[in-house]
Amino acid sequence: MKVESLGIEGAWVCRFPVFNDERGSFREWFKTEELFQVTGRKFEPEQANISQSLKGVVRGIHYSLSNRGQSKWITCVSGNIRDFVIDIRPNSKTFGKWVEIDLTHESGVAVFISEGLGHAFISLEDNTTVAYLVSTPFSPSEEFAINPFDDDIAINWGLSRSEIIVSDKDKQAPSLESRKRDNLLPQQSSFLTQHAASDPTKKGENGF
Repeated sequence: MKVESLGIEGAWVCRFPVFNDERGSFREWFKTEELFQVTGRKFEPEQANISQSLKGVVRGIHYSLSNRGQSKWITCVSGNIRDFVIDIRPNSKTFGKWVEIDLTHESGVAVFISEGLGHAFISLEDNTTVAYLVSTPFSPSEEFAINPFDDDIAINWGLSRSEIIVSDKDKQAPSLESRKRDNLLPQQSSFLTQHAASDPTKKGENGF
């Protein structure tokens, strides 16, 4: 497994080799110890989720305000998604910024995001299936969303608005600025602050 920073503190892309033969393919998609060796994070999932989406479905921007936070491990097991990690921590140097990476069932790629970051993706094919591991169980009262079409974040979804399918809940979600005014955004992860010096992916004082 090869782990690389995505340029936002607390977000990494993890690449696994894919082995193909006449039977099909095989790949690993999660390794606790190797993740810990590179990031200093001991990721211990407490829930696993699977979603299936039509082409054009947008899910997000989602985040948790659980007391323990919620970190996520995401991979695509069929189809194709464009995955987005959004920094929604008001005291972060990259607040409001986002990064994207394509995940396909053939790529052997997973994304790991730490507590306090927003997550979203768009399905680029019908019958696209995404598998998630999360560090804390689903808690409706602690789950929040930010409007995926927020002009201040300005995500480029790669499809026109008419081609995008989004739930009413996400479509009606407040803006990032509104969530900030209401004090309903995560703070910088205390884990990241405590372990920044030991993170081998850091390239400078700011970790980018």
